[in-house]
Amino acid sequence: MRLSTKGRYGLKAMLDLAVNGQNGHIALNSIAERQNISEHYLEQLIAVLRKAGLVESMRGAQGGYILARSPKDITVGDILRTLEGSLAPVDCVVENKEHECSQADYCVTKPIWLKVRDSINKVVDSITLQDLVDDYKEVYAQATDMYYI
Repeated sequence: MRLSTKGRYGLKAMLDLAVNGQNGHIALNSIAERQNISEHYLEQLIAVLRKAGLVESMRGAQGGYILARSPKDITVGDILRTLEGSLAPVDCVVENKEHECSQADYCVTKPIWLKVRDSINKVVDSITLQDLVDDYKEVYAQATDMYYI
């Protein structure tokens, strides 16, 4: 399985909102600049995240975007599945899909793909945006401490 830029950039944008959005709405161009993402592309990603209920928007001079829920209540899996769809490595093990190949009853490799899918989901569902914020703060603190030694 390989994530596209949708998942990677969307996760970066959500982390940016979690880190910088505690005092109000954040303008999309600010996120795009900090994360080095095209603003036009970011608009498309944020629209999907907003439709899924992960971010909220406000128009106007003080407008922008904020997280719709607390960072502790949004998992990496929520974000990636919203932007990428199923994280299953092959079509025959996609969740909630009717696709069943003609060899499913005696396929020796299907259990492998189920284990891979379930392992990926378990990992991404165990990491919240708050975990990433905490990691960010720790890394940032270490980086700034280097300059004050």
